Amino acid sequence: MNGTLKLNVESGTYQSGYYISLFGAALILLWIGIFKFTPTEAAAIKPLVENHFLTFFVYKIAGVQTVSNTIGVIEIIIALLLIFSVKFAFLRKYAGIGMIMTFLVTLSYLFTTPGIWKIVDGIPVTDFFILKDVMLLGFGLMIFQKNEYK
Repeated sequence: MNGTLKLNVESGTYQSGYYISLFGAALILLWIGIFKFTPTEAAAIKPLVENHFLTFFVYKIAGVQTVSNTIGVIEIIIALLLIFSVKFAFLRKYAGIGMIMTFLVTLSYLFTTPGIWKIVDGIPVTDFFILKDVMLLGFGLMIFQKNEYK
């Protein structure tokens, strides 16, 4: 087809970019997952979790730190799935599913958390740390899809 780009997934540049992205995503998930075990992060995510239509009830079941720890464990597991998928390709699908689910939920916090958007100098802004999840969601979709050709 004229004007379209065919991705060469066997090229060194693509492979380098893929592994940089994979280990970068794993590092981010591992680091943030570990941070979830701190009281500071547990308190910081509470407004996000308690105002979301899928997670609002969890504080009725468990305490603030327990909920944060659980989320941390999930993030660490996804990071480990990413890392081990380098050697065990069948894990890639599960890492991709975990990333897709995690980042769809975290991005939806932008729409369910009161006061998360502010106007600064006429421009709507938010806690930009959540916006990294747009890229991580895209990479999760790529990882999930990668099962079809490798």
